[in-house]
Amino acid sequence: MPLDKKKCIVGLLTYNNGPNLEKTLLKFEKDFPFEVVVHVDGSNDGSDECLKNFPFHVLRSTTNSGVGRSAKNVIEYARKKGFEAVAIIPGNNKNDPREISRLMEPILTGEADYVQGSRYLPGSNRDNTPLFRLVMVKVHALLFSILTGKKCSDALEGFRAYKFSILDNPEIDIWQDWLDTYEYETYLHYKVLKLGYNYAEVPVSKVYPTNKKNILNRSGEHISHIRPIWDWWKILRPLIFLILRIKK
Repeated sequence: MPLDKKKCIVGLLTYNNGPNLEKTLLKFEKDFPFEVVVHVDGSNDGSDECLKNFPFHVLRSTTNSGVGRSAKNVIEYARKKGFEAVAIIPGNNKNDPREISRLMEPILTGEADYVQGSRYLPGSNRDNTPLFRLVMVKVHALLFSILTGKKCSDALEGFRAYKFSILDNPEIDIWQDWLDTYEYETYLHYKVLKLGYNYAEVPVSKVYPTNKKNILNRSGEHISHIRPIWDWWKILRPLIFLILRIKK
């Protein structure tokens, strides 16, 4: 069923994104067609000071609670305001807000209930992405394709959009506390595909900085808050818990 643009909102999530937050906000054009809410998840690096220069509503957590909790806070706010769909975008300047309309289009036309941004479709841009991430995105997408029976080219990209109506399904319970961090995105993606909702992928940009911080370049730009091993486990464990019926 088609949806009016006025019923769609954009949730920009940020935690200690430094100057990249302002760079992301500056890419929102003056005639941007959707309302925007910014969720500051306990940032303590001063990056959110720039928000006073922008007309967007701001939600705040006093402590860092996680990307899942941030998304859920945005959803709670948006549903109270009467919105029916959301596009989630990180505030780290890797994604382009000018592509949000592309992400929302299948929802506006009624083609999809859930839209996943993909770095691996024609028309996407994944410049400067570290080789390890390129490989792991492919492996992770293949795993999702096998487990759900639906073709996935990218199930890790946090730039996505969905209707709130899918959250009314009793088989989908995003409000569980264990879904407050990276588990949330994996959980919702898996549930949507397994339950047969109308699903679409669209090409998006995911551009990494050229000057990346690493062991040999300590002065480079920090590219992710994801910690090896521990956060990788958080990303993957919903698949294990749901398949083994350890969690709902």
